[in-house]
Amino acid sequence: MKKKLFYFLFLFSLSLFSQQRITLVEAIAIAQKNSPDYKALLNQNQASYWRFRNYKAGFLPQLRLDATLPRYANSVNRLTNDSGQDIFVRSNQASFDGALSLNQNISLTGGTISISSQLERVDVFGNNTSTGFSVIPFSLNYRQNSLFYNPFKWQKKIEPLIYEEAKREFIERMEQISSNTSRLYFSLLKAQIRTKIAKSNLSNQDTLFQISKGRYKMGKIAENDLLQIELSVLNSENDVISNEINFKRSSQNLSRYLVLDTENILLSTPKELTSFTVTVEKALEEAKSNRKAVIEFRRKRLQAAQDVAEVKGNNRVQMSLRANFGISQQGSVFNNLFQDFNQQQNVVLSLGVPILDWGVSKSRRKLVEANKDLVNTNIEIEEQEFEQEIYLHVLNWQNQRNFLKTAKKAQEIALKRYEIAKKRFVLGKINITDLNIALQEQDRSVLQYLNSLEKFWTDYYILRRLTLYDFIKNEKIKVADIIYD
Repeated sequence: MKKKLFYFLFLFSLSLFSQQRITLVEAIAIAQKNSPDYKALLNQNQASYWRFRNYKAGFLPQLRLDATLPRYANSVNRLTNDSGQDIFVRSNQASFDGALSLNQNISLTGGTISISSQLERVDVFGNNTSTGFSVIPFSLNYRQNSLFYNPFKWQKKIEPLIYEEAKREFIERMEQISSNTSRLYFSLLKAQIRTKIAKSNLSNQDTLFQISKGRYKMGKIAENDLLQIELSVLNSENDVISNEINFKRSSQNLSRYLVLDTENILLSTPKELTSFTVTVEKALEEAKSNRKAVIEFRRKRLQAAQDVAEVKGNNRVQMSLRANFGISQQGSVFNNLFQDFNQQQNVVLSLGVPILDWGVSKSRRKLVEANKDLVNTNIEIEEQEFEQEIYLHVLNWQNQRNFLKTAKKAQEIALKRYEIAKKRFVLGKINITDLNIALQEQDRSVLQYLNSLEKFWTDYYILRRLTLYDFIKNEKIKVADIIYD
């Protein structure tokens, strides 16, 4: 018997040794590096980073080379001669051209200025073979699509907000990962405790059943009581099986989320946090300072105002500007191209005015103005909901520690009561019904305490996500910037 007991204890110790022990804080740290949610968040943040880099690069000088190497045509083309007649002319020639330009967007005006150099060569084949060159050593160009709407001005206002919104969302989503991990952690912890309770109950019920059989033979209890405790043993066996299945499912869920190599995980019950005070005023202050929603409200208002400005700028009078100043030369000898340059200038000011559009311009303007009013109204509602959510959660959080304290005390009482009831049942002072009631109350109190503890930790991480503030350390929650190369 001692050998069997020693062998069992050895296997049990080996099983515990092979289990991976994880605390809640460790699980969250793993999830914030390995979980599928983090990887998806990383991809989203990467897209936001490169969008902002693209915006910043758009206001830096851009050096560009455009070339055709070569263009060749040997075909018959229809042309109109000086007499106004269409004739067919065979063309057999090749051309090479290239342009090097330096472009700069001007945020003050909404246009683009560029400096360019161009070179072109044309070779004619056949009976009249010839070669011609054209060069524009220097050309200063300016173009602006609209004189009444500046897209660069709005871009400078909106794009930094979009990037700041993305950075704050990254921190919020990291806190959401903490909440998700906490839920999966407590799901497995409760399954672990339920399985332990079910096995302990089965062992206790089996022991009591053996005692009851002896008492039945002695005539101290009725057959009905014996059958009732035997039924309790069978129910306990079913509880063990169903709880082991749930335990396996919960282990898989947490293991997959943390991307662990094993599902054999042993969890420890988290302790309560150190006591700290959260006021509604402080929570609202930090939320308005840190949350992405505040930036989002501002960005939506600007985008609605941008739509109105664009329609008003292009709705009635449409004006665009093209201007060019430079020098050029052409000839058949390349070395003679860079002397006695010719000047070239052109200015194009385009004007478009709708004279009769049956209210199209007015309806377009009214549409964007109505949309702007709708956006502002929705934002006002969202701001109220934003403040209400924080207000209600802080009030709820202020009571969580009391709920947890009550649940812990109830668990201690229920555990003690069951031990007393079990001893009284063995002595024959209470029946099996009273014992089962005490057992059910004990199990219920243990799970209620775990539920309160889960609610306590989950609400804590929700509080962090809603305010992006660590009330224990009294500092804003920050995440190190990730640089993508």
